[in-house]
Amino acid sequence: MKFIGILFVFICTYGGLLVAMHFDMPKFMGLMNVIMTAMPGEFIIIMGCAVSAFIIGNSAETVKYSIKYMGSLKKPSSYSKDDYIELFSMMFTVFKIARTKGWLALENHIEAPEESDVFSKFPTFQNNHHALSFLCDYLRIISLGSDNPFEIEALIDMEIETIEAHEGHPGHAVQQMADGIPALGIVAAVLGVIKTMASITEPPEVLGKMIGGALVGTFLGVWLSYAFVAPIAGAMTVRAESEVMYYKCIKVCLIAFLNGSAPQVAVEFGRKFIPHDIQPGFLELEEKLNELPSPS
Repeated sequence: MKFIGILFVFICTYGGLLVAMHFDMPKFMGLMNVIMTAMPGEFIIIMGCAVSAFIIGNSAETVKYSIKYMGSLKKPSSYSKDDYIELFSMMFTVFKIARTKGWLALENHIEAPEESDVFSKFPTFQNNHHALSFLCDYLRIISLGSDNPFEIEALIDMEIETIEAHEGHPGHAVQQMADGIPALGIVAAVLGVIKTMASITEPPEVLGKMIGGALVGTFLGVWLSYAFVAPIAGAMTVRAESEVMYYKCIKVCLIAFLNGSAPQVAVEFGRKFIPHDIQPGFLELEEKLNELPSPS
């Protein structure tokens, strides 16, 4: 869907220009020739400086993480409905073990989650190293006797704030780059004007094309910023929010269980917490939970 949006940016920009010129194809092609001649150099100045400033202003980890988050164009959300169904199934199984056998029965699974026969039934979650460690850390704390739901919730909230800041930083950094690109377009335009002034003795038809080429810098800076880079930053932020939502869902289920809810009710708290577009239905989740084998 996002790639369709990118395609429409080009269609609307240049299609609108053609309409504005009353479908005068010779004039349109002449104007496009001016734009395309100036665009490579202007693009290098604008995006080259923007990317360089991005590298200067951010750590190597943020730069790498931002490249990773470019995947938000292809996959807007980190988790699907099936991923959440698996998460709820896993939480239900863990809660059933804790309810029937006590928290200490989870000790072996918590200490070596990669080898756990409980977590191995839920491969997507087990392969999510950060989420797996997140849950196991709190299960370990609870199994050691610190099962006060208010204390656990406060601790989880502080960790989620840290995760939220970490996950959201790439989108924020790219948005800052987007905010600076229009100004860099002005820089490119000024350089084009300087080049034009150095050729002031040229005839008007030559100067006109040179001035038009200089103004491409202003156009390109605003166009790239608001039509491409800023929307990409927004998509990265949405992807980060979906990543954090997963941890919040784990928290909601865990706190509900610590407050005395039955395993199935605890996961229902989590189901109601997530957005409707990826939220499984009550009967759909119940059916999946009923299919789970009894924990050994």
